[in-house]
Order: sequence, then C-alpha cells, then structure tokens
Amino acid sequence: MQSQGETDGGARLPLSEDAGWAALDLELPGGPATPPEAPLAMPEQDFRARPPLGPDSGWPSLRTMAARLIAFGGAAAIAWFGLLQMDKVFGDNVTFLQMVLLVLFGITFTWVGFSFTSMIAGFLASNLRTPSGPNDARVAIIMPVYHEDAAATAGLLAALARDLYRVGMAERAEIFVLSDSRQPGAVFEEMIAISRLRDISPVPIWYRRRQSNKGRKAGNVADFVTRWGGRYEQMVVLDADSVMGANTIRALSARMNADPAVGLIQTMPMLVGGQTIFARLTQFAGRIYGPAIARGVAAWSGNSGNFWGHNAIIRLEAFAQCCGLPDLPGKPPFGGTILSHDFVEAALMRRAGWKVRLDHDLRESFEGSPPTLLDMAVRERRWAQGNLQHSRLIFSRGFAWISRAHFVIGILGFLMSPIWLAMILVGLALSANVLLSRPDYFPQTYQLFPEWPTFDPVRMLWLFIAAMSFLLVPKFIGILRAWLRPLAKNSGGGVRLLGSALFEITLSALIAPVQMLIQTRQILDILRGRDSGWEAQVRAGQMPPWNVVLRRHALHISLGLGTLVVLAIFSPGQLVWLSPILAGLILSPMTSRWSASPVFGRWARRQGLLVTPEEREPPEILTAANALDYRIAGSLPRDGLAAVGRDPAMQARVASLLRAGAPAGPAAGRLDAISAEAKLAHAATQAEALSFLTESEKLAMLETRSLVEVFAKLPK
Repeated sequence: MQSQGETDGGARLPLSEDAGWAALDLELPGGPATPPEAPLAMPEQDFRARPPLGPDSGWPSLRTMAARLIAFGGAAAIAWFGLLQMDKVFGDNVTFLQMVLLVLFGITFTWVGFSFTSMIAGFLASNLRTPSGPNDARVAIIMPVYHEDAAATAGLLAALARDLYRVGMAERAEIFVLSDSRQPGAVFEEMIAISRLRDISPVPIWYRRRQSNKGRKAGNVADFVTRWGGRYEQMVVLDADSVMGANTIRALSARMNADPAVGLIQTMPMLVGGQTIFARLTQFAGRIYGPAIARGVAAWSGNSGNFWGHNAIIRLEAFAQCCGLPDLPGKPPFGGTILSHDFVEAALMRRAGWKVRLDHDLRESFEGSPPTLLDMAVRERRWAQGNLQHSRLIFSRGFAWISRAHFVIGILGFLMSPIWLAMILVGLALSANVLLSRPDYFPQTYQLFPEWPTFDPVRMLWLFIAAMSFLLVPKFIGILRAWLRPLAKNSGGGVRLLGSALFEITLSALIAPVQMLIQTRQILDILRGRDSGWEAQVRAGQMPPWNVVLRRHALHISLGLGTLVVLAIFSPGQLVWLSPILAGLILSPMTSRWSASPVFGRWARRQGLLVTPEEREPPEILTAANALDYRIAGSLPRDGLAAVGRDPAMQARVASLLRAGAPAGPAAGRLDAISAEAKLAHAATQAEALSFLTESEKLAMLETRSLVEVFAKLPK
C-alpha cells in the first residue's frame, strides 16, 4: 500500500516535534494537502425545466405499493373516520369556531394516524442483503466542517481510516476534510489536528479550505464534486459528529456497485455519546423506536427515498448530473441558499430516474445528538426555515409524488406545533363561549320547538383515546420489538428497558408543550422574514444557569400559570385534559436545566435508565475514536496563533497544508492578505503583530505560506 505522499508523488516524511522550519523548502510532511484535481461538471438545475435523463429504475414493486397503501391509505381512512366522529360530536348546527376546531383536529388526527400506519407498513419492508463479488469502485469519504471540535473530528476520521485499512479498503478509499471555518483559532486547530491525523492514517487524508462560504454546506460539497469528483465513483458523506464503520461502508459500496441505477443509499444513524439527560433521552428513543420507524419509511419510500445530509453513500455521476442547486429567488428566509438541501438533492436524483433508498438494516452508522433542549431549539430553527423553503419546490416539474410527500412531511413536522397550539386555543375559546354566553334555544322568531346545544363528551373521549393510541402504540411496538431481541439484554434487561421507556414517555410529555411554543415562535419569525443565519452547531453543551433558563422560559411559565388560574376558576374540569401541557409549561425551567445536566445523565446510567447497547458494548470504532481524540487533543496548541511563531513543528504543519508561492487572483480578493503583509512588515515582535491583525487578516495569514514565514521570523 502506498503512503499518503506516495499516492501522488513525493515521499511521506514523519514529522518529529523538533522538525525545523527549513524543511518547508524541501519535502513537506504528509505530501500535498489535496490530490490533483479531476473536475466533474455539475450543472445548475432548473426546477421548471425537463429533468436530465437518468436510468429507468422501473415501477415500484408490489411490496412497496402495498406498503404505500397501508401508510397513506390507512392514514386517509383514519382521517375520514376522525372527521366523521368529530362532526357527530358537534351535532348538526356547527358554529364557526367548531368548524375551525374540526379542521385543526382533522389535520392533527391524520398526522398521528400516519405515524401509526407508517410503522405498520414496516412489516412489508424488504429483507436486504449485500451482494458478493469484485468491487473496485473508488470511494471518497468527505466530512464538511464548520467551526467544529478539531480533535473530535480528527479522532473519528483516524478511527475510520484504521478500520478501512483493517477491512481491505485502504487501496480504494480516501478521506477529505472540507473546511468552511472562518475563525482563525478554529482554522489553526483544524490544521494542526488534520496534520496529526495525516501522520497516523493508513489511508490518504486530504484537507481543503474554501475562502468563500457560498452555498453553505451544499456549496462546500459542490466545490468538492466540481474539483475532484472525477477521481471517484462513490462518495460517503459524514457530518462532523458522525461516523460509519468500514464494514458498513464496504456493504454500501457493494450494494451500489451491484445496481447501476442506485444513486443514493441512506443509512439509519444511531445516536451515541449522549452525556446529559436530554441527549440520553433522544439517544434512547432513537435506538429503541428508530429501527421500526426506519423500516416503515423504507417500506413505503421504496426507490423514492430521502436524504438526511450525512451517513449515506452517493454515486458521484448521479449527484453531479442532478444536484447543482441554484439560489431561490428573493431574500431569506424563503429565498437565497436552500438550507435543507438534502431533501431537494434526493428529489432531484429521483426525478432523473436514479434510485434513492433507505437501507434500514445496516447498524454501524452513528452520530451525536444535541446536548440540551435549548441547543436543539437553535438547530431546529435552521431546519424549520429549510423545510418551509420546500413549499416553493413541492410542485416543481418532474418530482415523484413520494418525493413531494417527503417535502410535505418535513413541512408538517414543524407546522404541527402551531396547529396543535391553535387547536388548544380554539378549544379554550369554545369553552369560554359556553361559560360566558347564554344559549339561545329559539333563534327564530316563530319557532315551536327549541334547538338544544349538542355536544357528545363520550364520543370525544373515545377520539382522545384513539389519538393517544396512535401516538403510543408505535412506541410500544418498538419496546416489544426490543424486548423480543437481544436489544433488551444489551439495554439493561427487560425491566430496565420498560422503566426507561416510561421515563422517556413522561419526560417527553413534559418537553412537548415547550417545544410546541418554541417551534411556533420559530415559524412566526420565519413568516416575519427573519433569517436563521449560519451558526456552528453545539455538539457538547453544559447545564445552563438559572438566569438563562428563567429568561428563555419566562413566557412558557406565564402562559402555563395564567391558563391554570383561569381554568381553575371558570372550568376546573378541563384541567384534567390540559394538566400534562400546563405541567410542561410551568416546569419548563427545571426540565430544561436538569435535563441538560451531565451529573443526572451519569446518575441515570448508573441506575440502568436510558441505556443503549452501544453504551454497554461500545463499538470498536467509537472506542478507538475516543482514544484518538484524546491523543490528538493533547497535541493541539494551548496558546492559539502564538504557537505558529513559537514552535517550528507547528509552522511546518501549517505550511504542509498550504500552497507554495504567492496568493493568486485579483488584488480586490486579496485585500486582507495585502493589509496583513503590511502590518507584519511594521511589527517589531510576534505579539505586536497579532495585536495589529484583525480576525480576517489573521485568517489571511494562515492561508498564505509566505505570510506564515514572515510571522515566524519576527522576534518572539
């Protein structure tokens, strides 16, 4: 096997800690930062034009059509039944408010019914297998990063590289780190961490930074495809906190290689590494309920599946042909860069005839989870905006109806919060109307018999029980499925599994009303024209102080207490129905703070609560990633950019990831580098130089080898 430097010429030299700066003018450690470019055309798509021609993947199978009948036909039947029964609850003379409630109830009842029928459809999911036979497809494993924990991402990739070598994929797999980071400190740590990674990796590691963040993550990936896409047949996309085992990557590559019409295969990532109660709650729910949900989605999606942006393998030919994304007309939040680009890319590939699948059976696929409720809210703000953008694309030419269904499901996933809130408010308004108004039994002047107000509380109770059943039965199916498999034993045993599930259901019920109000506010912000921006995701949070949670949840407490007082005075009977919602709102500061506590997370683990199999028997790749993360983190500089001038080894590592020679391009695009050069020329010491430079100028210095050399020669 060739080493990194031998792949494209040049010898790879191990970098010792006392390596001198003079080595920069000779052969740099690790070889070039990127391989020779192999461009692949990626034309921008026109959503109104005829789609490009791809393979003919044929009609859906009978199994897929039956699953769709169960999922969508069953949801339609549930909707019709619910509306019919709700209409009988109100009787013949339906008022305006009752009509509004009927519509809102119909949407909500259909939504919870679909979650049930979708899981039932999973019983028709195909039994997948990995074909045997030769496979020499070249695979690029790409990880886009944006202000991430450099040591953690490098540790994940180092473990993956060693795993690829172990399974015999080192000759045809290469790893790309695609950086969009803009903060000098984060970029410097990335460079040092990636340089360390290149030292220990048995497969080639490439590092590319963009100077422009155009298109955000989608633009980052598109830049890779247009510059190096022709070098590979397949591309595995990872997130900065995700990883897949080499056996899973090998299986994905073999499955794609065996069917020339497959354009994308998505895996079902398992959440791992949660330390707080909130993260462990999300992690447990995903592990116990997720496989059954994934089987259902895979069953009715068939070859018109979806893409979740990471932990998937993509045929580069298909992606380049179909997935060049334009900016949407107008200003954000509905115009500009397409945020939830993954849904759109899957739909574009499918409309050209490529198969897009969810392979639910592969288990070595992992990602991290948001550590706190507030961190989840920040992440969901961008997702909400991206999904609402899809409302402009649903009726684009050529999309498969299942792709449109994925769009609608994504949009409703966020709109259900304001719909649920509106349904509660309309119900309270109806109750207030009954309490505060005198019924008119003779609305007509000459009327012989009275018109009695009609309301059927027994039928309403059964509708409520049905709705709760549709919500909870899928969870119980997931629990039963886990109980009948080794999953229960690996989650602490059947009793602890059941206890964990009850704990998850209770805490989720407390969190749900808070999320309802948070998402409703997010939707209102988007409708008012507020853009989410682009912030780095929080991977490892901490318990927020009381002043933060009280400020963030003040509105939730006020609404909960106010509603409690009003109902206690005027309609105590309704407290029985609304008590879970009111409890969630009133207790929101405590729930938000304590669920973010790693201490309570460790306590829960010691009690055997919310434990997943990956915690009891950690996968080897995750164990290796943690060890390598710790090893790489110990070598990162603790004094920031000052280390570039103090430590020749650091200088060599930075230079190894930069191009030789002066920056190219027009002067207008190099103003930060020009001003940095002038300031460095007038600085007396390195410390003074750093005090002179702005953040953008420090970044320009890190991007220019000649400026790094000038800085290193200044007195310390």
